[in-house]
Formats: sequence, C-alpha cells, structure tokens
Amino acid sequence: MQKVDPDQLNERENYKFLTGSIIPRPVAFVTTLSETGVLNAAPFSYFNIVSSNPPMVSVSIQRQKGKMKDTARNAVAQSAFVVHISDESYVVELNETAKPLSPEESEISLTNLTVINSEKIDVPAVQEAKIRMECVLEQKITLGETEEGPSCDLLIGRVVQYHIREELYENGRIDAKRLAPVSRLAGNFYAKLGDVFELKRPT
Repeated sequence: MQKVDPDQLNERENYKFLTGSIIPRPVAFVTTLSETGVLNAAPFSYFNIVSSNPPMVSVSIQRQKGKMKDTARNAVAQSAFVVHISDESYVVELNETAKPLSPEESEISLTNLTVINSEKIDVPAVQEAKIRMECVLEQKITLGETEEGPSCDLLIGRVVQYHIREELYENGRIDAKRLAPVSRLAGNFYAKLGDVFELKRPT
C-alpha cells in the first residue's frame, strides 16, 4: 500500500489524488446572476446532497489565489442560484462554459443553450437540462485558510422548486437511465451511467 502525506504535496498533487480517487462525481451546472444582470454559468463536480428535510444541496467552489469566483460571489449577492443536473444531451455545451471569462461576460454566449426564467427566484435557468433545482442560499461557508487567503466557498442551497422532465418521472421516482447523467472523472474525462445493480439494505 502506497503511503502519502498530503502535507508533503502541493495543491496540484493533492488535486490529482482526490479527483482520481473520489469518482465518479456528479456535476452541477450552476447559473447565477451578477449585480449588473450578467448570467453566469459554470460546471462544478464538488457537488452533492446535504439534506432531504429540508431539501438542500452543496456546491464547493474553489477560489483562485484567495479570490472568490463569479459563481460564489453572485450566489451570495443574490442569495440564490440554479443547479442543473448534467446529462448527456447537453454535456458538450456545458463543457464550453468552463472557459474563464470576465465577470461582464456570460458563458451562455459561448453555447446554443436556451435561457428561461425561474419561477421562485430571479436567477434564470437553462432549458436543456432534464432536471434543475431552484435554490436559495441557506449558508455560505468559507474554508481552507492558505497563504493567499481562503481556498474555497461552500454554498449550501435550499431547494425551493424542482423542474423534472415528464419522461423521467414515474411514481415519485426518477428514471436514471432516461436521465442519462454524466459524471466527472480525473483530468478531461467524464463517465456515463454504466451498469446498474441493486443491493437491499439489511434490516
């Protein structure tokens, strides 16, 4: 067994171990609105469920040299954001939004994605996603003090509205195969759903 002390590694080396080990990771495609009305969009694979009562999700957004990224800054300013579940139908367009742009530019302009209004928050969404969740900001937690400042902003969003395509929804459950989600691996690699198997929990 290889033993590695993370304190002896630099940030990039730790990143490679973590993203190569914790796989597959679901990808949140997040839209936020700047104070000047610019729609920001970006994918994040540090994403998961926090709670089902109330329904909450988390998105961890890494800082750049201690400075908040547009998504985190906008989510805090508007106290809201939209999480879209990434799927095969628009993953190529989603990838385009990972390009770094200035806060005055919208990543949506790099794509053919369709912008639509949300129902319960002021942040617009993207129509192509089969599932999206309108979220209000429950809490923003700053973590990981470094020489350059904090390393990330953990956004906890409370879901106030689900939008689910009709063909996915059956008896209160989501059809995973029809959703065709994509997940992130290491580097530039993604994964599709793959084989599904069942294990019943012991009682």
